[in-house]
Amino acid sequence: MPDRDLPSLNAMRAFEAAARLGSMSLAAHELHVTHGAVSRQVRTLEEALGQPLFTRQGRGVVLTTTGQQLRELCSAAFGQLRDGWLQLRNAQASAACVLGCSGSVLARWVIPRLERLRHDLPALTLHLAVQEEPVADHLANVDAALLLAAPPWPAGWQVHELAPERIGPVLSPRYPGADRLREQPACALCDEPLLHPASRPQAWPEWARAMGLPAESLRQAQALPHLYFLLEAAAAGLGVAIAPQPLVADDLASGRLLAPWGFCETSARWALVSARRDDARLAALADWLHRELAET
Repeated sequence: MPDRDLPSLNAMRAFEAAARLGSMSLAAHELHVTHGAVSRQVRTLEEALGQPLFTRQGRGVVLTTTGQQLRELCSAAFGQLRDGWLQLRNAQASAACVLGCSGSVLARWVIPRLERLRHDLPALTLHLAVQEEPVADHLANVDAALLLAAPPWPAGWQVHELAPERIGPVLSPRYPGADRLREQPACALCDEPLLHPASRPQAWPEWARAMGLPAESLRQAQALPHLYFLLEAAAAGLGVAIAPQPLVADDLASGRLLAPWGFCETSARWALVSARRDDARLAALADWLHRELAET
C-alpha cells in the first residue's frame, strides 16, 4: 500500500523545479503546466508542513530555511531516482535481444545480412531463435519476432509493419522448358507442376487471383513442409515454386532462380512484433529491417 506519510510526487517535482530555477513561472514552463498549478502544488506542501517554503523577492522566490532543507532532500532523492532509472534503461539496451523467425526467413534472409546488421547496429546484441508456431504463439519465449503474416494482429502487441508482402513464381534455369516458359504469359503455368508450401496452401491461389487467372486452373504438385525446402527444390529444377520476393532476391541476382512473371502484393505484411511496448531496442531494429526490405 502507498505510504500515506509521503507527499505527492507531483508536488515535490513542482517544488524542486521552482527551488532550482528560483521562479514559479520558469518551473511551470519546464513542467509544461500553468503558473497556478505550480503554486497550488507548492501550497499543498507548505500546508502539510505548517510553514512557508518560499518568500517573495522581486519577480522571483527565495527559499526559506525549511525550503532549503527540503530542496536538498529533493535533489538527493530525484538524483538517485534518475541515476537508477538510467541504469535500468542502459541494462535493457545492452541485454541480448532474442529475435524469433521462421527457419526459412532465418536461413534465406536474416543470416546473409547479419554481418551488415552488426555493423549498422553495434549496440544491439541479437540472439536468433527458430519459430514455426502459429502467429499468436510467437512471443512466448522471445523479445520480438519477425513475421510474414496478415493483420489483424493480436491485442496488446507492439507492431512495426515493415513492408507489404510480394510473392511470385520462381524456377531454375535448369527446369525443363525454362527457356520456353520465360517467353510465355503467366497463364502458361496452368500446365506446369507447381511446388507449394504445406504451411501456406493459399499462396498460389492468391497469386492467381492477382494475375486474373482462375485459381482452380493451377495444377499444384509436390507440397513441401517449409519454404526453404520448397525453394531448394525449385533451384534443383523439380518444378515452379511460389515465394516472397525478399527470400529469393539473392538467388535472382545470382541467376540461380528466375522470376519471369514478377511479383505481386498480397494482404500479408512483414512485421516486427513484440509483447513489450517499452523496449527501446526494437525501434532501431525495425528501422533497419524496413530499410533492408526496401532495398531488397
